[in-house]
Amino acid sequence: MSTSEQCLETEQPALTMPGGAFIDGEWQRNDLTVPVFDPEDGRLLAYVAESSPADVAAAVSGVHHSVSDDVWPLWARSESLREAARLMQEQATRFAHLIASEGVKTLAEARREVARCAETLRLSSEAGVFLKGETIPFEASRNGQNKIGWFTREPVGVIAALTSFNDPLNLVAHKVGPALIGGNGVVLKPSDHTPLTALAFVDLLLSAGVPPRRIAVVCGGAHTGQSLVTDERVAVVSFTGGPSTAAKITAAAGPRKMLMELGGNNPTIVCHDADLSDAVKAVVAGAFGVAGQNCLSVQRVYVDASVHADFLRRTVEATRRLKVGSKMDPETDIGPLIDVSAARRVEAWVDAAAAEGAVIHVGGVRKGAFYEPTVLTEVAEGARVLTDEVFGPVVTIIPFDDLTDAVSAANTGDYALQAGVFTRSVQTAFTVSAQLMTGAVVVNGTSDLRIDSMPFGGFKGSGIGREGVQFAVEAMTEPKNTIINLAS
Repeated sequence: MSTSEQCLETEQPALTMPGGAFIDGEWQRNDLTVPVFDPEDGRLLAYVAESSPADVAAAVSGVHHSVSDDVWPLWARSESLREAARLMQEQATRFAHLIASEGVKTLAEARREVARCAETLRLSSEAGVFLKGETIPFEASRNGQNKIGWFTREPVGVIAALTSFNDPLNLVAHKVGPALIGGNGVVLKPSDHTPLTALAFVDLLLSAGVPPRRIAVVCGGAHTGQSLVTDERVAVVSFTGGPSTAAKITAAAGPRKMLMELGGNNPTIVCHDADLSDAVKAVVAGAFGVAGQNCLSVQRVYVDASVHADFLRRTVEATRRLKVGSKMDPETDIGPLIDVSAARRVEAWVDAAAAEGAVIHVGGVRKGAFYEPTVLTEVAEGARVLTDEVFGPVVTIIPFDDLTDAVSAANTGDYALQAGVFTRSVQTAFTVSAQLMTGAVVVNGTSDLRIDSMPFGGFKGSGIGREGVQFAVEAMTEPKNTIINLAS
């Protein structure tokens, strides 16, 4: 295998990598020692760098100097991101195969992610309109006499972006696009499971005109992330991942701005007057897409007792029709978990629930890194499949007699990302939406919905701050006052 360019031995088109890290405007093509595997079959795809603390420091230095010294005006930033969106559409097939090779998505799911990434880049290219200021009404204050002034929004500097494996392209775009349009620079640390997509994405950004030292990619495990978030030149840490890692990051990074998306344990409520066909279709798609490895995945479904049996029967039937198999097979609905360890964890949680009386209606079987889509009922309170984020293809269906009790149960737990409610009643829709404590409530839909322009995030343990292009731009810039003393 050439160290200057590595070819992934997948289906056509051939996928090539520019290097194993990108630091201070240069690709690292030697000493690539960290293997990247296809989780489906353990096939070796490529090697990337194991970025050392010195590598991370060099990456931050390059980006820091670019933000301080390089002239890259807003119009040029907008043009580069617009061109990146065009290139992403042009190279959609290549990126979809790359995502499906190193990650957990089927080829169809990967194609949808590429399309969303192009939209995120387009939205980012247009987000300069949010970098606006206002005049300050000094005359409204006794201390404002003979003064005029205004504020503008200014970049904060270096953004540390740490991303997870489940959306290896669009999650990166959601951090990088807003950071760049805001005038910042980015040091990206992708998941060690899926670094190849991130490296290819940065190569595309360079082709679109992003200055070489304005962005860097470092690869490796926890030690690489530790070196990045503790660098004093990092102004903002933007992280997507689990709460345990988030706690380590905040403890290590100290007092600085954090943007964190930390997952969900998302409920959906199905009322007595719901369209059951729509509800079943949406729940099955939302629970089992990407094999449940989605922070918006449907995990708990509270169903009115009068329709519970019918809903359960239909959901089990629909789940049985799903095909588990190779990600590259166009007929496949469910691919693998990210590794065998993750599949074993899901298996252990379901087995523990079953040992306490849960009924497994379909699924509950692991084969290597694959876990069959699983529908549970009669799960005991306190079971981890109810209280924690499963991040696997498991859904629990729970009957309720009183809607107030269902809302109360939906609001329990440490997460509060998104929720859904199915009803034909406008009054019920408004009432339940107001009572659910989540970052979004989808009426006649499930939690599994995101458009890339909306404020995205949750309450409680689901994170800090909001993503979504406009809201990330605002979080990655700060107001700066300019005050003129007319008396002088």
